[in-house]
Amino acid sequence: MIFWFVVVLHVIVSIALIVLVLLHSGKGGGLSDMFGGGVGAAAAGSTVVEQNLDRITIVLSLIFGFTTIVLALMLPR
Repeated sequence: MIFWFVVVLHVIVSIALIVLVLLHSGKGGGLSDMFGGGVGAAAAGSTVVEQNLDRITIVLSLIFGFTTIVLALMLPR
């Protein structure tokens, strides 16, 4: 039962990470330009939206790593 919960959590976090990485700005694109913050981002560094996006990505990547290790330990040998 708990194995399937971890598998479902792992899949959801994987999809969320893909979406979040695609939202990050590259060489002048991403989430900040989508909402019109491109000029402010160039003048003042990272916007609050980008900082929060970074934080969410870091948390999800830690959850992804944890679930990967848990699944590796739970698989039968």
